[in-house]
Amino acid sequence: MSRTDRLMRLMDALRRLPAPVTAGRLAQETGVSTRQLYRDIATLRAGGALIDGEAGVGYSLTEDPALPPQSFSRLEIEALLLAISGLRTLGDSELTHAGENAMARIIATLPEGQGRHAMHATMRLFREPAQRPALNVDMALLRQALWDERSLIIGYLDLQGMQTTREIWPLGLSYSENHMMLLAHCRMRQDFRTFHVPRIQAMRPGEESFRPRRVALVREYVATVACATRPRPA
Repeated sequence: MSRTDRLMRLMDALRRLPAPVTAGRLAQETGVSTRQLYRDIATLRAGGALIDGEAGVGYSLTEDPALPPQSFSRLEIEALLLAISGLRTLGDSELTHAGENAMARIIATLPEGQGRHAMHATMRLFREPAQRPALNVDMALLRQALWDERSLIIGYLDLQGMQTTREIWPLGLSYSENHMMLLAHCRMRQDFRTFHVPRIQAMRPGEESFRPRRVALVREYVATVACATRPRPA
């Protein structure tokens, strides 16, 4: 992990975790030794972050120069909190963690009164996490291929139980109550296909870049669906 990423993760932890946060907990969150954690705290303080506390007591972030002040209505704050809490039902822990970090950054920029509203929200979402089959693939690799518009080579077990290997251009992920689906352009079929992500048995990066064609391909897919010719599940 780069130094910049490590310091950003430390700031996220200070925003997100109830204060004061012990050095041991912060070191665990950022994946460093306690000694390195103390050095990182000193680096953030030198950069302008107002971090109260000390070794043996715990730390709290009281002023964050990295974020501009923001303002939301009370209902907007409640809506954001509900949306972030809904991520937990998707069964994607990395996505949930990212959403919670983003919300912590937002709360850190709110005026004091609005910050209290966020800490004492009156609306809650109670929904059981989705019951999906276990995933066999690295979701970080899949997301990176989506963002970079790079091909993937996948081993896939189709609905008829046949194992195939194919190269795809990943276009988008969709979540429903019981399914996680990947929309892609299959290079073997030269057509759109939707893949059940839990049925992907193996995945590795391909050599092809399809940038900047993703937006055009998604629009083409939407037009195809509008004509009632949905691609068959692979």
